[in-house]
Amino acid sequence: MTYFIVLSLTIRGIPMKSLLIQDLHVKVEEKEILKGVNLEIKPGDTLALLGPNGHGKSTLINAIMGHPKYVVTKGSIIVDGVDITNFTPDERSKMGLFLAMQYPSEVPGVINADFLRAAINAHKEKPLSLYQFYRLLDNATKQLNMPLDLANRNLNEGFSGGEKKRNEILQMLLIQPHYCLLDEIDSGLDVDAINDVAKVITDMQSNERSFLIISHYARLFNLVNPNRSAVMINGKIVLEGGKELIQRIDRFGYEFLKTEYGINIEKDEKPMNAISIGVCATKEASKNVK
Repeated sequence: MTYFIVLSLTIRGIPMKSLLIQDLHVKVEEKEILKGVNLEIKPGDTLALLGPNGHGKSTLINAIMGHPKYVVTKGSIIVDGVDITNFTPDERSKMGLFLAMQYPSEVPGVINADFLRAAINAHKEKPLSLYQFYRLLDNATKQLNMPLDLANRNLNEGFSGGEKKRNEILQMLLIQPHYCLLDEIDSGLDVDAINDVAKVITDMQSNERSFLIISHYARLFNLVNPNRSAVMINGKIVLEGGKELIQRIDRFGYEFLKTEYGINIEKDEKPMNAISIGVCATKEASKNVK
């Protein structure tokens, strides 16, 4: 069945290697959040997804990953030519998708190492032996400057905000996915931890892997060097560009979208020219710093 789906999509001209979002509409608790998102992420891309809080960025990546709370009412999500809109989260993961969550859950009674090993083996035809796993885990924790003893604690239980975020990146490093969706992975991290996380991301960047990164912190984008950027307002992608767009928003905020493009920002909790990438992250980091 998958063969015929792929063949059909190829005939219709959809690129075989990409994460393609087409006219995506998503509801959360009967409220429409995404209102027709169109976006393509190709292998090798590192895309910075920007926009004020509450405009659909996290909704987009949760919908891509198949979170049941986020209901797709229209449109499609296509990975490498296969329409995965109705796939379960584990099926999407096996297609190469990975989500590093903004608020990782604590799971009492599940040992972190057991969870990590199960996650790795779910993506392999032949499971890793215990020796192979701990050798891999030891190398990965050293890359992130994480203590190995975190692996023997319950999953995220009692972890600081920074430890939870490092643990998300640890999963990504161990699984080696093709499409990495990172939701404010830098919030709650101190400067050293941000450097460690950014180093893992840059080490993993390749022509075969792509990243979609949400952040309000210009420092992370400066470290990982995105080749593309996109701005989400009112549940739609309203503007795409390069690094210059990130720099402009960091300096001036989002007010220029209204003055230059006539885009009205529906949710206006603060004056948009008072919100920059760095301001949002600095406040968040000061509250949650590890």
